[in-house]
Amino acid sequence: MSKSKRLMELMMAVNRKRRFTVKELASDFGVSPRTILRDLQELSELGVPLYSEVGPHGGYRVLNERMLPPIAFTEEEAVSVFFAVHALRHYTSLPFEAESSSALKKFYHYMPEDTRDRIDQMKQRIDFVTPKRQAASPHLAMLLDAAIRQQVLKIEYASREKRSQRDIQPIGIYTRNGLWYCPAYCYQTDGFRLFRCDRIHSAFPSETPPRDLRHIHLENREPAHRSDQHCIPLFAELTPVGVQLCEAEPWAEPMLHKREDGSGWLEGNMPENELDFFAKFMIGLGDEAELKGAPQLRLHIRKVLDGLMTKYG
Repeated sequence: MSKSKRLMELMMAVNRKRRFTVKELASDFGVSPRTILRDLQELSELGVPLYSEVGPHGGYRVLNERMLPPIAFTEEEAVSVFFAVHALRHYTSLPFEAESSSALKKFYHYMPEDTRDRIDQMKQRIDFVTPKRQAASPHLAMLLDAAIRQQVLKIEYASREKRSQRDIQPIGIYTRNGLWYCPAYCYQTDGFRLFRCDRIHSAFPSETPPRDLRHIHLENREPAHRSDQHCIPLFAELTPVGVQLCEAEPWAEPMLHKREDGSGWLEGNMPENELDFFAKFMIGLGDEAELKGAPQLRLHIRKVLDGLMTKYG
């Protein structure tokens, strides 16, 4: 095996193993320990963050910021990755803000001049519009890491009514209309809740033992989120325009049913503590929807409308 090929495979091996000894690598690659030591020195000079540990159980380990081996991209693949990162530039906060900016600069810097010219032209002719929000969400990376590692965080949260401290175990984070949200298990209310990330004013690890939530993730969070709450049946007929308006709402997807003529209906369960949200949503649909049944929701709609009439009447 040539030296260049061995170095490439060695880089992939140390990233995969994370902890290893010179003897192990020498056996894996069929070379002497002295050769492996020289190779590791070269990898370190190339930027692979290696850390040596002394003692009877010592060896080497790769620090958290591991270097990935070189990856060959076609021009189209490189341009698509560039614009995937470029699409996030309108967000006030990102989980990996500095890293995504660094990746973008690297892609742009190492591209051929004609490809950079092409990107410059495309940047002026394509955009991914996201509402710009003033509120920042500085704890996104910590929330995402806690969701992956199954950790509990103690947060200070400012709802519309009050500010409180509580322990939560995040399921993940997602963005919608320029805002970030974190569905999580809340130990204060003993159930799943949805938190707006810009309302989280502080977050740090908690000593509360975590629950086993590995089976719950963003794609199946709704059943878990609803199961611990008292729900009310919802049924509403929709015009074709009403269907299109509901299609723009991610939460409505499991409840939305369409007919061949373009009309449809909403059918499902809504948590009782979200009456205000559903009332304002139904008001926003106007004549494009007709609510059937749901007396509690009807009363809340009238309450909201009475308030608007008082305000503007």
